[in-house]
Amino acid sequence: MKKSFILLTFLISLFIPTLTVHGEQGEFRVGMEAAYAPFNWTQNDNSNNAAEIDGEPVFANGYDVQIAQKIAKALDKKLVIVKTSWDGLVPSLTSGKIDAIIAGMSPTEERKQKIDFSNSYWTSNLVMIVNSEGKYANAKSLADFSGAKITGQLNTFHYSVIDQIPGVQKQEAMDDFTNMRAALSSGVIDGYVAERPEGITVSEKDKIYKMIEFKDGAGFTTDPADTQVAVGLRKGDPNMPVINQVLETMTEKDQLALMDDMIKAQPKTTGENDTPEKTTILTILRDNWPALLRGVGYTILISMVGTVAGLIIGLLIGVFRTSPVAEKGPRKFFHLLFEKLLAIYIEVFRGTPMMVQAMVIYYGLAQFAGIDLNRIIAALIIVSINTGAYMAEIVRGGIFSVDKGQFEAAEAIGMTHGQTMSKIVMPQVIRNILPVTGNEFVINIKDTSVLSVISVSELFFQGKTIAGQTLQIYPTYFIISLIYLFLTFSITRLLRSVEKRMDGKSNYIPYANQDQVSHVDK
Repeated sequence: MKKSFILLTFLISLFIPTLTVHGEQGEFRVGMEAAYAPFNWTQNDNSNNAAEIDGEPVFANGYDVQIAQKIAKALDKKLVIVKTSWDGLVPSLTSGKIDAIIAGMSPTEERKQKIDFSNSYWTSNLVMIVNSEGKYANAKSLADFSGAKITGQLNTFHYSVIDQIPGVQKQEAMDDFTNMRAALSSGVIDGYVAERPEGITVSEKDKIYKMIEFKDGAGFTTDPADTQVAVGLRKGDPNMPVINQVLETMTEKDQLALMDDMIKAQPKTTGENDTPEKTTILTILRDNWPALLRGVGYTILISMVGTVAGLIIGLLIGVFRTSPVAEKGPRKFFHLLFEKLLAIYIEVFRGTPMMVQAMVIYYGLAQFAGIDLNRIIAALIIVSINTGAYMAEIVRGGIFSVDKGQFEAAEAIGMTHGQTMSKIVMPQVIRNILPVTGNEFVINIKDTSVLSVISVSELFFQGKTIAGQTLQIYPTYFIISLIYLFLTFSITRLLRSVEKRMDGKSNYIPYANQDQVSHVDK
């Protein structure tokens, strides 16, 4: 226990800078995925006028970042990038976690109902990304994709325009381009709708991808509100005039020149002497081990704290729900009321997915209660209370498994309920539920991956970012799976050794049996 406490303290101190809520008045906090090159990506240094990413020792760059730099300079503020999943951008803005969305977002009518948009700072040109060796590699028009399995990014107009393809087999939308690239390279889909910069990026990084550009009249029919890209702001933001003034100074020629510069400035996905075809697992580890190490650290921290806190919550609830109820009076009323509230808590958190809980707690508290939680603090709370709901039932079952005769014997010698629980019952319960607690720890290590929905930089989120940057999807996720396996295997073996220590020697001889002791000594 002492060693575990020291390890837990070390992990918390290692990540303590990220446990505070950020958002100084001199900062211009911009939300983006930082994984959609050349619009935005993650890099390890601040070269090419990159901006720091909030809470991480890495930087973001790309066309969106450079636009954000110009706006931040005009506002006389420091630019800070808040790495956020696509679905979390609008909730982050409306809840006050970020000041603006600059992430290649189009000002659609649906979005305008929730947020305001600036003037356009880029106009999209839709293309189709296909397998260079597939049956649609020579397509020239939308009609050529008849019968093809096509998809697009979730909650974007890219997905809605697929209906313009005659006879298309429209697939389910995917949440990001990394998943679409993986689906295309594996043959699950025949193509996906994207913008020209994305097509240039993927086709240059990996020859398996090919960009199909359409001539006038042969491609998609789009609305300017869909193809234009603008800065998203909260309703009535006073910075809107300044931002529009900055954007008006950029001509179409300036935009094209900046985009070309950003395409050239993208970080290499392999070593200087490597090619995409020769990229190996070792290459990915060599180039991205700091990000993977951070992801492992966050995963262990969140799962360990969440399991320990959940166990404490479970023990407290379990003891309370098995304690005797007063026969009458206010104590009985409040006891029953609190027990009902605890029952609701247990049912709610056992009956809803942790991913949904993360969205509700992280964004909901900020939007409706004004509580702006840091991502890591939110993650610790989410995992802790989720685990606590399960542990409460496990502890209650453990208490009921103790023989009733022990309760009666304790009562007979004058022990109170509290003394009975702390001295007699709970030591047995803790030992009995230790294997289940270890199983919860293992589950939490894996379930931290769902926290990527609120952009917690745990292991899965880091792997997702690396896969998006390098386009090496399968090697990257293979590495991630091996790391998860190593963590869960190590924790399982460690807990089993703790169980054996708590059990003591399996062949001990009772001290009272002197004959056997003498026989053994001889």
